Amino acid sequence: MATLRSEQDWLATARAQILHGDPVTAQATVTQALAEHPGSAELRRVQAGVFQQTGRTADAEALLRELLAQHPGDVASAFSLARLLKEQGRTAAVATVLRNCFATGPNDRDVNLAIAAIELLDDCRRKRDAAAIAEAAIVSNPGDARLHAYAGMLEIQLGEFDRARERYLFALQHDERAWEWHVPIGLSSAQRYRSDAHPDLALFRDGLRREGLSDLARAELHFALGKARDDLGDYPEAARHFRDGNAIAHRLTPWTRKAWRRAVDARLAARPITPRPQPVDDFVPLFIVGMPRSGTTLLAELLASHPKVCNRGELPWIARFAQQPDLAGEPARDALERAAAKYAALSRQDDAADAQWFIDKQPLNFRYVDLILAMFPRARIVHCRRSPRDTALSLWMQCFLEDVQGYAYDFGDIAAVMRDERRLMAHWRERYPDAIRAVRYEDVVAAPHDVIASLAAWIGLPPWPAQGMRERARPASTISTASLWQARQPVNARSVGRWRNYAGLVPELLEIPEEPRR
Repeated sequence: MATLRSEQDWLATARAQILHGDPVTAQATVTQALAEHPGSAELRRVQAGVFQQTGRTADAEALLRELLAQHPGDVASAFSLARLLKEQGRTAAVATVLRNCFATGPNDRDVNLAIAAIELLDDCRRKRDAAAIAEAAIVSNPGDARLHAYAGMLEIQLGEFDRARERYLFALQHDERAWEWHVPIGLSSAQRYRSDAHPDLALFRDGLRREGLSDLARAELHFALGKARDDLGDYPEAARHFRDGNAIAHRLTPWTRKAWRRAVDARLAARPITPRPQPVDDFVPLFIVGMPRSGTTLLAELLASHPKVCNRGELPWIARFAQQPDLAGEPARDALERAAAKYAALSRQDDAADAQWFIDKQPLNFRYVDLILAMFPRARIVHCRRSPRDTALSLWMQCFLEDVQGYAYDFGDIAAVMRDERRLMAHWRERYPDAIRAVRYEDVVAAPHDVIASLAAWIGLPPWPAQGMRERARPASTISTASLWQARQPVNARSVGRWRNYAGLVPELLEIPEEPRR
């Protein structure tokens, strides 16, 4: 039979049908097209996409794997399969697909393809795999500053501080744009400064004198210098840079106290969520909540030294679920069950077969404790508490990249969020007293073994193996929070009472009342 239509005509027709929300007709079109062009990889990829849209995910995966078996370096199929696997929470499989593809493809791939793979793996929290692709891409493209900056960002989260520094410095030396890529903040986070003569200090000061820097880049340089001066015990100069950095960042943030208060009041006024789904088998989520910088990372790392516990870091899913219309107000049981199943898959992933307890240490989940316990009746909520003044100072000293942390640049906003955090947690404790337990940061650093043993008994963890709890869990994957340096140091109490170093320099701290110890 003569060919009636070209492959590109078929592709255009099928894609138009998909864009118009008609995957069933698109499937019929692709079937006809493949009868005429059975060897077309593009048509088969479109068919895989249609399978995915119509709920035939297993068929989509099988087809994409078949394409990759025939063409191991097929980037388009690899990315399509990786995104499909990511939606199922199978992040180890995502890493395998992308690393295999880049290992078998040409060595001189477009840098943008490598960056796309790095970003996808980073989004999957597969930092080590993303770093491997970045390093391989640097071998093939040694002069590309973007790759060096990405590699530095990943290496610092993996605790490879010396290598991160090398990559960051290369980026700054070879591309003017690197000053806008959060490189100075990365450099300052990779160590504790011990000498005025350290070259980073001159580098940051020179950066502030550069023309054409964005306000954000200028703010980050002030935060970097503030951190360095704080390390050196030069608190007056540190306070000056932190104040300048916060003033700039405060102008840039879209966060508003009015919107925050409206959201908090809505949570406090919400009626209890009564439907309860069936527990997800062999899956117990542990939520560590509280103000950021209150010890959530430390607590998560200590608990994760147990072989049955997996720390997934700060997951975004609860906040995203809370914005879904079908989970607002009084959600139906089936909506809660769908959300719980999705969350469990995204938390469990495919790389922790021995774990049963999974930690989500997103501190701001304190806003959604009612939704958490509606989705997971067996969940445990650990509420981290810390000296309000130490917490406020630590927040003010950080340059956050997320808009949700925009309150951290103003002490009035910080105080408002701290008050609302206390209001919400008091509300949740009254409603769910058996599911919530408070832990003080000061107690953890003073007696980590005792605190964690008591907490583990409350959670229901089986006894630790013979070697017992380690004071610092080996970070199994990465630490991507502001605690990435501190979280790899031995447990210590150096930050307890730190606010006193700044009491005469930052008088706003004294307006924040300290809580009495109980």
